[in-house]
Amino acid sequence: MQITSEAFILGCSAIGAGLAVIAGIGPGIGQGYAAGQAAAAVGRQPEAKGDIVQTMLLGQAVAETTGIYGLVIAIILLFVKPLLG
Repeated sequence: MQITSEAFILGCSAIGAGLAVIAGIGPGIGQGYAAGQAAAAVGRQPEAKGDIVQTMLLGQAVAETTGIYGLVIAIILLFVKPLLG
C-alpha cells in the first residue's frame, strides 16, 4: 500500500492541529491559578478588590491569547490546508 504525498501532508496537518490545540492547556492552568490567587488576595485585603480584579483580568486576557493563537493555527491547518499547492 502506497501513501500519496497529499495523504501524508493531510495526516501531518492533522497531527500539527492536535499539537496546536494542546497549547490551550497552559493558559487554562495559569488562569485558574491567577483567579485563585486573586480570590485569596481579596480575602486578605477587601478594600483593594478593584485593583486586584482589574490586574487579574488584564493578565488573563494576555494569557488567553496563547490559547487563541493555537486554535487559529489548528483551524488553518485543518480547513484551509495551506501546505497543499
